[in-house]
Amino acid sequence: MLALFFRLVGRGIRDMGLHPWANIFTLVAVTMVSIMAGLFMLTLHNVNQELLKSKGQVEIQIFWAANTPAEDYEKQWADLKRIEGLKDIRTFTPENALKQLSEALSDTDDFSWLGESRNPLPPTALLSFSVEPGVENERWAADLLHDLKALPFVDKVHYNPLQIDLARGWISLTQSIVWPIIGFLGLIVALVVGNTMRLSLMTRKDEIEILYLVGAKQWFIRLPLLTGGALLGLIGSSTALGILYAAQQFFADILNFPPLFMKLTFLPPEQCLILAGTVTLIGMLSSFVAVKN
Repeated sequence: MLALFFRLVGRGIRDMGLHPWANIFTLVAVTMVSIMAGLFMLTLHNVNQELLKSKGQVEIQIFWAANTPAEDYEKQWADLKRIEGLKDIRTFTPENALKQLSEALSDTDDFSWLGESRNPLPPTALLSFSVEPGVENERWAADLLHDLKALPFVDKVHYNPLQIDLARGWISLTQSIVWPIIGFLGLIVALVVGNTMRLSLMTRKDEIEILYLVGAKQWFIRLPLLTGGALLGLIGSSTALGILYAAQQFFADILNFPPLFMKLTFLPPEQCLILAGTVTLIGMLSSFVAVKN
């Protein structure tokens, strides 16, 4: 039975060569629709990423005690880099902090007379977090702050609670909008690709009717057609993703100029799998429905 299954699957692949022009036109149509869907997803993904970069982050500043040994706070800085959700960390030794302060005052005040022994500034770290990993966890921010305050030699931790609430609210809003839009887009792709696949099977109408007349079983007729539909969907969506990736690489820096500074990135792997899987599944379902009718 298993051998017959693979023989029918192989026959479905070989049958694609029986009507080359019909399959080529169908493949082109599926690829074009996949490109349009992928382009929309790519635009949505980059806009969402750019908005999350400015709206979905919070900053937490940590101050260590002034007498903290350098080797202790430097070890903690290395450990902080491994916290989940950390996007960026800027650290300042007392000397660096004093230099930054002098530069911020446009060198009108020279604090070099303070020297190392009289420098009042403590070692600090400015951490930028994406709250995306903690959207589903109401205790995420509280637990994070508790852990940071519990670090040895830490004197104070400054943060803006309103910033955390706004970031979490923004991420929840984008997630509630993006996925329904992707779902609606998938419905449009299903209708267009499904109709295209059904029209392509009209070229094999006589063959299917003859098989029914000689008493062939349903699965014997449908399996090669389902294989062909899935293969067209997989090749079309894969080709579309390849074209989109090449376009993204070519235009990656087209918006990377002042004041936008926006670098285009490609779709994440899960969205690529959703696009390829949806088009492949639609190819199979449309072939199934076409044969059934």
